[in-house]
Amino acid sequence: MKAERLFRVLGLVDEDLIEEAASPAVCQRKFPLRKALTAAACLVLVCGVSFAWLVTGGFHGMGSSAPGESSGSSSGSGIATGNEPLHVDGTTFMSYAGPVFPLTLTEEAEGLTAERKTTWDFVPGTYQDGSLRQWGAAVTDSYTLVNITENDQAVTALYPFTGSFTELASQQPTVTVNGEEAEGALYAGAYAGGFRDAGVDDGSTWNLQYPDSWMDYKALLDDGSYLNEALGDAPVLDIPVTVYEFTDFTAPANYDAATQAIEFTIDQQKTTVLTYGFNGASWDEDTGWRQYSYFVPNGVRRDKDPKLLVVLGEDIKDHTLGGYENGGCEKEIDGVSCTVTRREMTLDQVLDQLCRNYLETYADWQYGMDTDELAAVPFPLFRRAVGELMAEYGPISETVKDRYAGGRLDDIISETMSMDRVLYLAVPVTIPAGGQIDIAFELWKEPSFDYGCSGSEHVGLQGYDFVTQLGSNLAFTEQRAALANTDSIQIERQNFGFDLEHGVTRVTLNPETEHYYLEIRPKE
Repeated sequence: MKAERLFRVLGLVDEDLIEEAASPAVCQRKFPLRKALTAAACLVLVCGVSFAWLVTGGFHGMGSSAPGESSGSSSGSGIATGNEPLHVDGTTFMSYAGPVFPLTLTEEAEGLTAERKTTWDFVPGTYQDGSLRQWGAAVTDSYTLVNITENDQAVTALYPFTGSFTELASQQPTVTVNGEEAEGALYAGAYAGGFRDAGVDDGSTWNLQYPDSWMDYKALLDDGSYLNEALGDAPVLDIPVTVYEFTDFTAPANYDAATQAIEFTIDQQKTTVLTYGFNGASWDEDTGWRQYSYFVPNGVRRDKDPKLLVVLGEDIKDHTLGGYENGGCEKEIDGVSCTVTRREMTLDQVLDQLCRNYLETYADWQYGMDTDELAAVPFPLFRRAVGELMAEYGPISETVKDRYAGGRLDDIISETMSMDRVLYLAVPVTIPAGGQIDIAFELWKEPSFDYGCSGSEHVGLQGYDFVTQLGSNLAFTEQRAALANTDSIQIERQNFGFDLEHGVTRVTLNPETEHYYLEIRPKE
């Protein structure tokens, strides 16, 4: 299980403790007497705040909608039995994996029609690490594109899928055109979720709010703007900045948590300060006093390098450096020193440097990514996504979120790695006049689920969502769905119309039904 999933599990601890630790009163204080409780000074608090921040909107609802009779949402072969009932809606899971989306084209194409067949294969061992247990499904989403015109049509097929950079190696589909492997260009949409308060209904934006149903993706994709932005130009952040880099660290060996701090006063209307590699921050909003600190690297801890202060607007003046015995920055000690180098750059140049550094030196440790998983992350896509998050929600944005208002570039860069988003695989194809082509996408699909330690009645249930038209400009003449290797599963809820007891594993779908869902439980 990846680190971001573990953070979600940590959301199961006492919510009152999370809310107290992550409330704005704790996370951002005024210090009229210049006495600061920094992050490094109170490690327990930091863990509470960090994990609360990384709780991703968490468990958006436990339980399912009330079951009801299906109103003809599936047509063709098969009606579910009482053991495999049709429902109006599905379960709201604690961890939502997103739906299987339909293929679309980057351009409008007159005279093209499409047929679609989607198969979920539940053969034991479909789990992405190859272990012989039933978790997830191998999905094949196949299309026949038919050209009814008298001219060849060259188009770009665009296949959307939900994912994140941390899981991209296992989530990215493979594609074949007329049975031959094909290459596709990858595009990444922006963060697919939103923000919410830290447990107090005060309108704050301290925590991430991930999509928790197909309707969230419907709201995201319906008007086409999300796709247009993903295919469009990246934000240009050529903002002049002044960068202070801290190197050549020394500290007495008898202090395990020796800390270096820099202090200065700014005009908050004229200066914005961003940090990378710092562990603590304290400030006085009334006077503009700031203190930023970091543990002096000792060769034992996994410390971030470089350590940067990035100043936007008016430069800082009259800064002072101090050494302390720990992150509390209260008791000064001698022998703590560093070299501070000042440079003038643009924000884009800084983000280029830090994103490369993060992928090369830190992402493996933070998210447990191996070499292949890191290699699957295209740097231009990751770098672009960081810039988008910075421009949309960071300190330079007109809609800055509380989560990022403190200016920690560490958070913006690392969270870009794990955020849910819609990605697109673009494949150029030509459909001959009066002819057709077959294009198929194969992917491993993680299920939606409830956490094992939650006590939920839905623990062990695996949910799979499917949408027929969302985000697609194709004219579908038929859509079908199928199940394969079902001996190891039982269907708990669905609206497809499968009936395993009577051998109905293939159904024709109703194009008027936007959303289908399937919930299965592995047999013991």
